[in-house]
Amino acid sequence: MRAIVLKFGLIAGAILSAMMLLTLPFADAIGFDVGMVIGYTGMVVAFLMIYFGVRAYRDTVGGGHVSFWRACAVGLAITVIASACYVATWQVIFFGIRPDYANKFAAHAVEKARKSGASEADLAAKRAEMEKFMVLYRNPAFNIAITFLEPLPVGLVFTLVTAGVLGRRRRD
Repeated sequence: MRAIVLKFGLIAGAILSAMMLLTLPFADAIGFDVGMVIGYTGMVVAFLMIYFGVRAYRDTVGGGHVSFWRACAVGLAITVIASACYVATWQVIFFGIRPDYANKFAAHAVEKARKSGASEADLAAKRAEMEKFMVLYRNPAFNIAITFLEPLPVGLVFTLVTAGVLGRRRRD
């Protein structure tokens, strides 16, 4: 199981990391909203590896059968490995390549609130909220936790769907 989980987890992690690194040079041109769409699209593509990993486990280790819960375990392990790769890449980008990201994101959030018609009091509250967020986000432990939560829901959905599709009990 370990070899299959590592193989497909690292492939998914490489896809996540590659998408992040490939869009980095265009981050200012495409903006935060489009960047988020591209990022989650990359996550969907990467987490297709959950299906292929569980299927490989079913066919090679399980002899053509895998239970729902075993499929969930394999899918979750692939998700954790891929998400760890995603987090590691983001830490290098955030603390090494783009240390100005938090400031730009905060400015974007305030500008988005302004464009939506927020009052000056609302804008001041948004600025204060973003200042608190920037302080927290510069803490590596908080940054890692928040970044890990980005791909996790996508991986969980793929895990449950895959386990439902491929998981079946042996009927002798």
